[in-house]
Parts: sequence; structure tokens; C-alpha cells
Amino acid sequence: GTQIMTIEDVRKLSDQDLAQKVYELKSELLTLRFQAKAGQLDNGGKITTTRKDIARCLTVLNERKSK
Repeated sequence: GTQIMTIEDVRKLSDQDLAQKVYELKSELLTLRFQAKAGQLDNGGKITTTRKDIARCLTVLNERKSK
């Protein structure tokens, strides 16, 4: 989704949901990058937001692995 996720939102997800979310966000990022290249992207901040969401998910996943 395009709504901004908080770290609390991310922590509520199960490991499986997190992995799924990372996959979704990465494909979304790919789409956004193509749009940016084609000059169809009106909101460049979406790329940043998506990247940060991916980072949040991966951070939580790595935290859980290290425990």
C-alpha cells in the first residue's frame, strides 16, 4: 500500500507476512522506478517512502533472527 507504515505496524506482522510485504514493496519499487524513467511519476517521494518501508520490514526481520 501507499500509506506510510510505522515500525509498530511492521512489528505486528508475522515473519511470513513480513517476507510477503518485502516482496510486494520491492515489486512496487520496481514499478515506480520504471514510471520515473518514463517520466510518468508525479510523486518522487513515493520511491523514498517505499524504500524506507522495505528497510523497516528488513530491520524487524533481522531483529527477530538475531534473538
